[in-house]
Amino acid sequence: MESVSYNKPIHIGKKIERVRKLRGMTQDEVGTGLGISKQAVSKLEQSESIDDDRLDQIAKVLGVTKDGLANFNEEKIFNISTNFNEGCSVTTHSIYTFVENLNNPIEKIIELYEGLLKSEREKVEILLNKVPK
Repeated sequence: MESVSYNKPIHIGKKIERVRKLRGMTQDEVGTGLGISKQAVSKLEQSESIDDDRLDQIAKVLGVTKDGLANFNEEKIFNISTNFNEGCSVTTHSIYTFVENLNNPIEKIIELYEGLLKSEREKVEILLNKVPK
């Protein structure tokens, strides 16, 4: 019997909360940047959807792009790092621990992702050059 699982995407409020925490910001700080109360930020973090203009404002306060915030998926980043690091001593847990201890983890996650992406592109280029034409 085949099992089927449906992954419900994390709603935008949860993404906002996670990015806020990764940035080391409090709800008060985000609220001040948006000109709203801490309670209003809490309500935003519970929202499944937020209009584009408000999302743009939130992204600016958090220091990220609107698209980056809307498409944020920590699981994909760590899956990429796990696949990349398969067979070496670096583990997803050690990367996660390292990222959690940084002052600006979003920048470091992006830096890690870009480094992994560059490495994967180099691997593809090497493989393409080895294929007989």
